[in-house]
Amino acid sequence: MFKSELDQSRVFIPLSIAVLAVSDTRTLETDTGGALLKSLLEADGHRCAERAVVRDDIQQIRARVLGWVTDPDIDAVITTGGTGFSGRDVTPEALEPLFQKRMEGFSVLFHQYSSTTVGTSSLQSRATGGLIGTTFVFVLPGSRGACRDAWEGILRAQLDNRHKPCNFVELMPRLAER
Repeated sequence: MFKSELDQSRVFIPLSIAVLAVSDTRTLETDTGGALLKSLLEADGHRCAERAVVRDDIQQIRARVLGWVTDPDIDAVITTGGTGFSGRDVTPEALEPLFQKRMEGFSVLFHQYSSTTVGTSSLQSRATGGLIGTTFVFVLPGSRGACRDAWEGILRAQLDNRHKPCNFVELMPRLAER
């Protein structure tokens, strides 16, 4: 669906990516969405810096993500879960207030891509993304399908420095400019 071209003359730069599952019912052992993201990002040559599970609790979500975004060895954070409309789904509320810059286009592209696989059910997600400090943060739904859609449809290309015409990796050295 989306055009993706790699500049094969560039040497791939692997990123260090942390993965957080937000769930009241899953554990690290039963978290299939986070496990899938770890598998996908590692298959594409990146490193999973850390993987964790926290409850659907604003303070727990913020504490874990803030710990990662202040770690200079972590380039990006991907969360999975807590983006729906149930009373316990609070991941966007936890993280959007921390964004110095919101990534409006991520939500738009996620819904466009996701609608090709789940149709109008894509409306039930409040996927979002933004920049906290100098770290990109992507907030995904908890299903394996949504995690796969986001990685394969958007993040794989944007987190690859060889992607043309532009990508997030090229921006990373400039994120702290003021």
